[in-house]
Amino acid sequence: MQRGVIVALGSAVLFGMSTPLAKILVGSVSPLMLAGLLYAGSGLGLAVILAGRRLWTPRASSMTLPRRAEWIWLAGAIFFGGVAGPVALMYGLVTSAASTASLLLNLEAVFTALLAWFLFKENFDRRVLLGMLAIVAGGLLLVWTPGAQGEASLGLVLIAVACLCWAIDNNLTRKVSASDAVLVAGVKGLVAGAVNLGLALLVGETLPSGAVLGFAMVVGFLGYGVSLVLFV
Repeated sequence: MQRGVIVALGSAVLFGMSTPLAKILVGSVSPLMLAGLLYAGSGLGLAVILAGRRLWTPRASSMTLPRRAEWIWLAGAIFFGGVAGPVALMYGLVTSAASTASLLLNLEAVFTALLAWFLFKENFDRRVLLGMLAIVAGGLLLVWTPGAQGEASLGLVLIAVACLCWAIDNNLTRKVSASDAVLVAGVKGLVAGAVNLGLALLVGETLPSGAVLGFAMVVGFLGYGVSLVLFV
């Protein structure tokens, strides 16, 4: 259990770092295109790891695939966590400070715990309740900004929506956590990246320069790919 906590903290660090780095890119890449690039970087990077693992350790590279009934859970996780969540976050970052957005992302833990408690009947005790109350109180302090413009408030709402999407994603991913973590995260990245990139190109957006594209994909690989592998 202690190892699981340490790995989860590593996942949180990588995911938390991705938000201020994504904020840097928002000014030069559209939110929809950026959401696609982040997950495309995640999926492609993990695909390379899977291929390398199979080449270098063929005997130990057998993957535990999701069972047939679990693919529906994975599909839901891809939609909420890979398509809807990052798009909401990127649009929220347009009018929100990176520091505020990073702190507000703590609401994801609250939403995850509530969904796990109400929908999936997981354990819920006093410590969890106190922790959630503290996070909600902090989130309210962040959202309440005297004299703030309506656009900034909308940005924070979109970040909260992203947290809810990722909370649904977390609970659905839990259903396939017995499968190969790299495979689960890789499939999610490839599908979500393709969907958001396809939508961005469909509405007339263009790919950024090579340097910006590469930076976005590296951020996605670490912040969404490796982070998700550690979480799973």
